[in-house]
Amino acid sequence: MNKAVLIAVLIIFAALTAYCVHHAGGVVDLVLFHLRHPEGWQVLTDLVIVMCLLLVFIRRDAQANGRPFWPWALFSLAVGSFGPLLYFITAKKKP
Repeated sequence: MNKAVLIAVLIIFAALTAYCVHHAGGVVDLVLFHLRHPEGWQVLTDLVIVMCLLLVFIRRDAQANGRPFWPWALFSLAVGSFGPLLYFITAKKKP
């Protein structure tokens, strides 16, 4: 995957995240906002499903390339999409 594109996505997503967290009044308030309505439940459930699928892919990729999995899994669970984005950005290019 093109690292320049991933870096651009990371920067734009980080800016959007910072704006949304600030607007909501903090991370906890942002999550609580989504838990108040069924539409938010759907969004959070979708994100959990996608994160599980990504973690399966990252686990297989990490094993195939001799990279540690658990630090990336824990980081991804703590910070969401920033984990997989950084995982792919830091991947070594295959010959």
